[in-house]
Amino acid sequence: MARVVVVGGGYGGVTVAKGLDPIADVTLVEQKDQFVHHAAALRAAVDDVWQEAIFMPYSNLLTRGEFVHGTVSQIVGNTVHIFGREPIEADYVVLATGATYPFPAKYSSAKSVVAKARLNQLHENLAGARSVMLVGGGTVGIEFAGELAYAYPDLDITIVEKADQILSAPGYSEDLRQEISTQLAELGIRVITGSELAFLPPHNVGELGHFHVSTRKGEDVEGDIWFQCYGSRANTGYLAGTDYEPVLRPNGTIRVGKSLQVEGHDHTYAVGDLTDVPESKRADAARQQARVVIANISSQIAGDQPEAIYEPTKEWVILPLGPNMGASQLVDSEGVSRIVGADQTAEIKGADLMVSVIRSQLNLP
Repeated sequence: MARVVVVGGGYGGVTVAKGLDPIADVTLVEQKDQFVHHAAALRAAVDDVWQEAIFMPYSNLLTRGEFVHGTVSQIVGNTVHIFGREPIEADYVVLATGATYPFPAKYSSAKSVVAKARLNQLHENLAGARSVMLVGGGTVGIEFAGELAYAYPDLDITIVEKADQILSAPGYSEDLRQEISTQLAELGIRVITGSELAFLPPHNVGELGHFHVSTRKGEDVEGDIWFQCYGSRANTGYLAGTDYEPVLRPNGTIRVGKSLQVEGHDHTYAVGDLTDVPESKRADAARQQARVVIANISSQIAGDQPEAIYEPTKEWVILPLGPNMGASQLVDSEGVSRIVGADQTAEIKGADLMVSVIRSQLNLP
């Protein structure tokens, strides 16, 4: 039976592992001891009930395969080296280690108990704060502002974005920006655009401590706690110094073809945030890419050529501002974009944040 090692247990990794489990000897290697539903991490940052909901065990995911809690040190050919364990030989390797991002949008700790302790401290810090500054007006900064405003209605919130407008990434429509801007104003959130900070606060992200900073245009911001809402970086450091290094781009992403095979490696695939696929890095994109990889590895196992290809979709986003507000840019079957407001956004994602969907995928009740 073909041996498949999936490196990384995020949205793309678990989809590949589960999809190939019936036809291959699958090993899923993940440095975290539990799955972290990062799409709901910003609500967990403000709500201790959600703190428990975003951590889920891997124990039920695979029927035949094996979950390995460990950190990959390097990959040589199709041999996966793991700290403190014997190397694993594979016929196929799937790279799905995602990207890093500042806390609390993502957690880097390998142990869920440590991540939960950090969240507990953050809840205490937020309870003692009167004002907060979010540096970055992309999707993370906007969504976090909405969660903070809902959980702490008396909190003064300021977003600082160096671009001339919020949601400045390519593909987002002016109608979406206008709808979100209107709702941010309704929530009393101050938005500063077109100017970056002259210097960052002296305190660590999420740490309670009063500060006073200015933008390069002279706008003053005071706060008691601040967060960095930018700075995603592909998590591919374990590929440095290996025969995969030549296919790493300067930003850390890895070059893949339309089949999602890593360039020059017919039996190695990549999915999710670490790929150089030209689209925003979303959980749904990782899962769609995973389905292509499942089809192609299944074909190769059967002795056929991998013919499934991945085509990036037109940009879309579901952007809740707490459980009851927000806006979304959706794309219909003909590729036409449309904007929906608070009610439909809450219905799609705002209330549940896809927790039930992910639990079902992990075979959890």
